[in-house]
Amino acid sequence: MNILIVYAHPSRKSYTFQVLERLKSVLAIENWNIEISDLYASSFSSDMSAEEYEREGFAKTELSIEQEILDEQEKIERADCIIFLYPVWWSDCPAKLKGWFDRVYTVGYAYGQNETSRKMKTIPLGLVICTAGHPNAFLEEIEIAQSMERIMLEDRLGKRFEKKEMLILGGTLDLENVMAAHFEEISQIPKKIKAIKK
Repeated sequence: MNILIVYAHPSRKSYTFQVLERLKSVLAIENWNIEISDLYASSFSSDMSAEEYEREGFAKTELSIEQEILDEQEKIERADCIIFLYPVWWSDCPAKLKGWFDRVYTVGYAYGQNETSRKMKTIPLGLVICTAGHPNAFLEEIEIAQSMERIMLEDRLGKRFEKKEMLILGGTLDLENVMAAHFEEISQIPKKIKAIKK
């Protein structure tokens, strides 16, 4: 089983980093292959260049793709499950992760295929895990949770994934009272991954 974690947080002092470490530990027990795209540590550029826009905006699939992007696409092609892990900032993911979708989901690969392009494979499972300061109940009451789910699951993951799920680890402003429950949810993730074999 090949697992790709696309991780977006700049600080190792963050709770999101603690979640990453816990996630790595529960996945390691299974002896799966785990690959991590740490977007901040690798200085992944979230900005699309003018040259990239020339290719993407006008669907010029004959134009070249930067090696940084090809490397990320190769990670996708190896994955049986992709886990996106990030903090909620202003009701969405950090710009680094948004830029990952902007740049890695190239035309001809993730959409707009033609007879000469390589189509992105369909990933068996996509898991979105985000940490949020507000409790889940509040995020649902103001409909931010539903908005985040629609954007991530229906647009960014879309039909590119067979199964997809979002896990909002809310209430981190009161961390002492939610951490145990969050980590229990993380401990259940291997079961979700094993289920894709069935």
